[in-house]
Amino acid sequence: MQSMLTRLTRPGLAARTLSRAVHSGTQTASSVAPRVKRAERQLSSEEVYAREERYGAHNYHPLPVALERGEGLYVWDIEGRRYYDFLSAYSAVNQGHCHPRIVAALNAQASKLTITSRAFYNDVLGAYEEYITKLFGYDKVLPMNTGVEGGETACKLARKWAYSVKGIPKYQAKIIFAEGNFWGRTMAAISSSVDPSSYEGFGPFMPGFELVPYNDIPALEKALQDPNVAAFMVEPIQGEAGVVVPDPGYLTTVRELCTKYNVLFIADEVQTGLGRTGRRLAVDHEAVRPDLVVLGKALSGGIYPVSAVLCDDDVMLTIKPGEHGSTYGGNPLACRVAIAALEVLEEENLAENAEKMGNILRAGLNKLPKEIVTTVRGKGLLNAIVIKETKDYDAWRVCLRLRDNGLLAKPTHGDIIRLAPPLVMNEDEISECIDIIQRTILSF
Repeated sequence: MQSMLTRLTRPGLAARTLSRAVHSGTQTASSVAPRVKRAERQLSSEEVYAREERYGAHNYHPLPVALERGEGLYVWDIEGRRYYDFLSAYSAVNQGHCHPRIVAALNAQASKLTITSRAFYNDVLGAYEEYITKLFGYDKVLPMNTGVEGGETACKLARKWAYSVKGIPKYQAKIIFAEGNFWGRTMAAISSSVDPSSYEGFGPFMPGFELVPYNDIPALEKALQDPNVAAFMVEPIQGEAGVVVPDPGYLTTVRELCTKYNVLFIADEVQTGLGRTGRRLAVDHEAVRPDLVVLGKALSGGIYPVSAVLCDDDVMLTIKPGEHGSTYGGNPLACRVAIAALEVLEEENLAENAEKMGNILRAGLNKLPKEIVTTVRGKGLLNAIVIKETKDYDAWRVCLRLRDNGLLAKPTHGDIIRLAPPLVMNEDEISECIDIIQRTILSF
């Protein structure tokens, strides 16, 4: 007994014994003491801006509005003002903010199992893989997290296919991109960019990337004649460039040329896909089938980062175990959310609604005064207006006044305003938004 008491009085042992007591549920004076949490004061919008400026990297220039809640078409700032969201997190919330069915899927899976890594099987990944491949008509899917990871994955697949199937000499494969593309800001993505704000100061750049003008078939065919070209990666509609819509038949001819020269056609549908342009995929407007499709953003309805690359076995199975992966890619939480997000798009007919509402929106936008709005373009609910800049107004000032009138949008490339609301709008709501836009423009 004495020896036991002696051991228990050793400081280290006593601390470990106390720790075990606390973790095993044994109450001590310190473990039952109430913890008082100090209530945080509600910040003003200006204080929110200042805090981000103080502690965050300065790699964004947000429109000055501090949001705290979203539902469907709407977002609310911290002072309680409501706005129509005409950016949709760059098309991540096609299904609307906090869609209850997607949130429910997230909550149910989050309380059960969130991640296993791909070191083990889980009971949700296969269900997601079966659902998405059957929905889009491809043999296989490779799950990732962000849209830019999807683009990187597509490029890796194209290079591996080039060496193992097409027979391009080792490390000589080229990938062609369209000028004006935007698929992220990784080193590979900026290596294909023509925007100095993306690439300036970040070189040297990825070798084996070449550019051709967008919507230029002769230039594309000339580039594809190089036997070392593995793939052509293109957005069906260039979103970040300002919703640039190609000529009718462009995608059809791209498909024909890629087939003719044995080159993979990679469709970057991260922003244009999943109902945004009035079809399940934007390439569906011309009924073409790319060799690879990259998806992201609305693949989770804005709830969780989910992206994917779809292709057939002859491309996908060139990558073997250990040659590509992601700790979070294909995790059960992401898979359950993605299934719900896709089911919402399909069962609520959001692509069809996007086409109908988009036609109404463009009809209203085309009535705007041409001396201010020089161009209207788009498909479905992916649209843009071009503002003729003067000393009195520009796209940024138009967006500030739209905000004041209850509608949030953001300029791109200086004079262009992208207009891309959630796909759940009805006619009364789109008419109200057209009225807000018209009143705002006429106020200048």
